[in-house]
Amino acid sequence: MVASTKPNLAVKTIDHVTLVSSDLERIRHFYVDLLGMQEQGRPDFGFPGLWFQEGNTQIHLNVESEEAGTAGVQYDATSITRALHIAFLVDDAEAAAELLRENGVEIIAGPRSRPDGAIQFYIMDPDGHQIEITSPS
Repeated sequence: MVASTKPNLAVKTIDHVTLVSSDLERIRHFYVDLLGMQEQGRPDFGFPGLWFQEGNTQIHLNVESEEAGTAGVQYDATSITRALHIAFLVDDAEAAAELLRENGVEIIAGPRSRPDGAIQFYIMDPDGHQIEITSPS
């Protein structure tokens, strides 16, 4: 591929990911109590939602509505692990999987080793958004 000589946007990082939720309290428990993210202040947009952050990763949750759309994403068995998902890096994916199981979270795929040696597994958040948890080899 030949590099373009035209200026580009020079994207630096993903600023945030926005998801739609059907239940803010249930989603707060998942992202704060189970995943360990911190709830952040949120501007008054005139509609309910929550913001969570850990490090440079920020998740914005908007309540399900006509404007925001339906919570979750529809997956079928063939799309699990290769479809739209959010991946979070942890120190030990095996230990994270055990902790989530102890808290009643179903592991939908894995844990397993990737070809590069990293360990990964997949879960769904309470609204059906696919989440990958991964740790380095």
